[in-house]
Amino acid sequence: MITEVTETTEHVVNELPIPAEAFGLLAFTGLMALLFVTYAFRSVGTRH
Repeated sequence: MITEVTETTEHVVNELPIPAEAFGLLAFTGLMALLFVTYAFRSVGTRH
């Protein structure tokens, strides 16, 4: 009975607004930007 219900229902597929590889590139770029900002302020605490 359960298999009949799952076979007869339609699957809703939502397409991504951008390709899947672009999500990885955006995440990598964002994290690298945060890394560079953190690296730029690495010696602020030791200044007088």
